[in-house]
Amino acid sequence: MIIRAATLNDLPQIVAIEALPEFSTYISSWREEQHRRMIAHPDALYLAVVNNDSDRLEGFAVLMGLLSEHRSIELKRIAVSTPNRGLGIRLLHAAAAGAFNEHRAHRLWLDVFENNTRARHVYEAFGFKRDGILRDAVYRDGSFHSLILMSMLELEYRALYGSPPS
Repeated sequence: MIIRAATLNDLPQIVAIEALPEFSTYISSWREEQHRRMIAHPDALYLAVVNNDSDRLEGFAVLMGLLSEHRSIELKRIAVSTPNRGLGIRLLHAAAAGAFNEHRAHRLWLDVFENNTRARHVYEAFGFKRDGILRDAVYRDGSFHSLILMSMLELEYRALYGSPPS
């Protein structure tokens, strides 16, 4: 597996991963056209986990806010096609390294559905802290759902994962 910048050619596979039934309650799906606009935007970075042998996309992450004057970057999306293989945590490491080392983030943040305990556990184990809750922020499938805001500061990232390579 390699992690690289995603390309326009990866978009059909990204859309397919988002459409997987197990993710429909945890991440919203964007149309390919929306991804096409975002991947070309200088404020966003798309990462792809690709199988070396098959060139098949196994997962992706989207960072937004690269141009923020506040140096606050959002982990907008992260998903893998097949969980429990360690790809998600590798992708999370790559996204955080990109945010803090390459894009000089002061803060990396995300929101996660309150009932997505598996993802919350992964984020907490990685070092994200809970900032608060957006109560009933998303209306989906006939009901409202709350989002938990989480973040990691550069200082916290450096304490856990070290300084950027020189």
